[in-house]
Amino acid sequence: MARWTRRLRARIKAVFSVFKDADPRVVIAFWLFGLINNVLYVIILSAALDLVGPTLPKGIVLLFDVVPSFLAKLCAPYFIHIVPYPVRILIFVALSTSGMLLIALTPSYVTGDGSVATKMAGVVLASLSSGFGELSFLGLTHFYGTFSLAAWGSGTGGAGLLGAGAYAIATNVLRLKVKTALLASAFLPVIMLISFFTVLPRAPLLIARKGSRETLRSQISRASFRSTPAQGPEEGRVVTGSEGISGGEVSDVPVSEESEQDDLLGRVVSRKRSYRKKDHLAPKSRMEPFRANLRLARGLFFPFMLPLLLVYIAEYTINQGVSPTLLFPLPETPFRHYRAFYPTYNAIYQSGVFISRSSTPFFRIHNLYLPSFLQIVNLLILTLHAIYDFLPNVYLVFVIIFWEGLLGGLVYVNTFAEILDTVPKENREFSLGATTVSDSGGICIAGFLGMALEVALCGHQVRHGRNHCQQL
Repeated sequence: MARWTRRLRARIKAVFSVFKDADPRVVIAFWLFGLINNVLYVIILSAALDLVGPTLPKGIVLLFDVVPSFLAKLCAPYFIHIVPYPVRILIFVALSTSGMLLIALTPSYVTGDGSVATKMAGVVLASLSSGFGELSFLGLTHFYGTFSLAAWGSGTGGAGLLGAGAYAIATNVLRLKVKTALLASAFLPVIMLISFFTVLPRAPLLIARKGSRETLRSQISRASFRSTPAQGPEEGRVVTGSEGISGGEVSDVPVSEESEQDDLLGRVVSRKRSYRKKDHLAPKSRMEPFRANLRLARGLFFPFMLPLLLVYIAEYTINQGVSPTLLFPLPETPFRHYRAFYPTYNAIYQSGVFISRSSTPFFRIHNLYLPSFLQIVNLLILTLHAIYDFLPNVYLVFVIIFWEGLLGGLVYVNTFAEILDTVPKENREFSLGATTVSDSGGICIAGFLGMALEVALCGHQVRHGRNHCQQL
């Protein structure tokens, strides 16, 4: 017993020693960034029925909640670096707050009055904020190290649990109106402001900005030196007007006191020629960083983007298209209503996501494709069960759904951890932001697949005498 106790103490000490170099302010700030940036997305999906009513497909809310974010992540990495981080935070808070206020203050859905369209406009604003926020905060982890990434991942996982749970408690337990619950959530982005401007240590970001400015000055200095016209082998050699104006050959003109006017003319024309050359090359030089980023993004596709894309397609196809049809006769389950299956599956899934996204300080994977392919296996098993009904009980489905959440969270957080470990320092910030397009792209694809798959699976079940999916 004493030996076992010593081992347990040693194990606990080893676990806590992982955090000895972590700055608590960095961990708290990035956990709150992940939580607030993702929680509105979860709240909007949880309120889908209340936003569009029973007559419209809930997949509409998913698409409006994901497509703008996907477009932001697709385009922003190539220009957002010109916007300072403090300005970005203010923009994110303004977008998300105005979006949630637009959703909350628009009257409840009424057929034909345009209120659903207005609410969807609010969803778009919140989605843009989430998309820009994710690529920016992940890029920010480049300056604060691996613990900032672990805290961000844990916060995003916590957003799923807290967002869905808070909305359910507010509307079902506390009996708050939907409008009141959404209005309260509109003020959550203020926490992001407090986290960035008061909690997060700014020194690493300021040091990095100072280093970037010094590097830029050095590059400009070298470029200016290279652009200075080389002096000829003979003293007093000047460029005459014929070369600068008409492209003629160089003439040798001895410099003397009588030729000061020619020397002055030669210098002026030489400068004009140099400026024209710079102007001629400017468009190409301005486009070169963009082309370099495109080449870098292509290099990120197979090692990082593709496994993240695959795992998101598989898990969100399960969540949106298959889970609503994973139903059992009520006497064989712990539920009293068929509507209880889906939120229970979602809560179990979010639990797995939270655990795995918080795991990088203790557990790392380097082969990103393995869990992605295992997620595809989950999709196949659950789809086949929805068709052939071979799993014996709902508790086994609970296990698979939890495993699904673990796999999805593992691929997400380890993808960005691998980028921090393997991508050269000068390319990390862009790489972290650019790779975020994969998760939103996967969710978009899964949204379309899920809507079609749910209809097909439910129709198959009804034709074979299982009409549970029509009793939701």
